[in-house]
Amino acid sequence: MISVIIPTYNRCELLFRAIESVLNQTYGDLELLIIDDGSTDNTHFEVSHLLREEKKIRYIKTPNRGVSAARNLGIKISNGKYIAFLDSDDEWLPEKLKAQINYLKEFPHLNLVHGEEIWMRKGKRVNQKNIHRKRGGEIFSQCLDLCAISPSTVLVKKELLNQVGFFREDFPVCEDYDLWLRITSKYPVGFIDKPLIVKYGGHPGQLSAKFFGMDYFRIKSMKTLLSSGELKPAYQKLLLDKFQMKIKILQEGARKHDNNELLKKLRAMLN
Repeated sequence: MISVIIPTYNRCELLFRAIESVLNQTYGDLELLIIDDGSTDNTHFEVSHLLREEKKIRYIKTPNRGVSAARNLGIKISNGKYIAFLDSDDEWLPEKLKAQINYLKEFPHLNLVHGEEIWMRKGKRVNQKNIHRKRGGEIFSQCLDLCAISPSTVLVKKELLNQVGFFREDFPVCEDYDLWLRITSKYPVGFIDKPLIVKYGGHPGQLSAKFFGMDYFRIKSMKTLLSSGELKPAYQKLLLDKFQMKIKILQEGARKHDNNELLKKLRAMLN
């Protein structure tokens, strides 16, 4: 069974497109966990109608604690061997899960498979830049600069998450970057070179549009991994070089804008 986890917060108008894309999957052995992270809109009222019709759906409402806490709760209460994440503003293509299950059957040594995505912004399809191109295999180096795996494209074995840990709940952003970094530091990943999802951008409420200091959380993630003592030597050097480079860039920006609080935090990371 696949456990599909949709975290949502005040996205009632977008949520049902995501739900429908799960229910329209050609792979049927799944459960859908909708984790409502304290929404104050009509999400609960609207979803309650679906609950009477769709036995595959479980709806859990919690206090607002952030997307990581919502995803982590979904993982903990899930029944599936596999976990799939879907952001409430994204949409799966119908063959998404079936293609990934078939892929993992063909390559059983892999624990995670992701895939390509179609990007839409304000109703128009946009092309990805080369820096955003996705890959499979040993992609740790690619994961250092930015999030190289889109959460909504992922199918992962639950046992892997139990081993490496879940999403960091102290991260308001880049929680996915942190998890993929931990996974790819130890394992190769699978990749399907065709679109599996439609990713919509340009609407209010996107976390990436709210935080301008995202590199700070990437550096924080790097620091934790560097201190873990679990990296192979080549990865340790690669990560250390990238860590020092990003620290330097952030320090220059903080000095330019007289951000003494950020400078203090960065100095503490270097100790």
